[in-house]
Amino acid sequence: MTPFGAKVRELREQRGVTLKQLAGALEISPAYLSALEHGHRGRPTPALLVQICEYFHLIWDDYEEMHRLAHLSHPRVQVDTSGLSPGATELANLLAERIHGLDEQTVAAALRLLKSAPSSRQSKRRARPPG
Repeated sequence: MTPFGAKVRELREQRGVTLKQLAGALEISPAYLSALEHGHRGRPTPALLVQICEYFHLIWDDYEEMHRLAHLSHPRVQVDTSGLSPGATELANLLAERIHGLDEQTVAAALRLLKSAPSSRQSKRRARPPG
């Protein structure tokens, strides 16, 4: 399951909406919606993402959170480490090799660590000379 799929399921359950009802309202098949929730499909299209947010009447922070989750929910991630250190390449390969064996506690710890590290955008901003 992807972060986006988990959130859609959570919203459905909180509001008592069945998968079939939501799929009908969005004019998509229940099979597609189920696959999206379970991470068997990639990110939703921008139009579908807007439809889902509108269906649940999400505004402001919740709307932005759904977009963030959709962005982070591609189930088949590719990591480009060209130009990075050998350690970065090793990290990416070890994660790809071992992710299926990690328990939830280890995943949560790794997420906390990575979320506390500056993003590449933040690093680039800091690297620029002032002015």
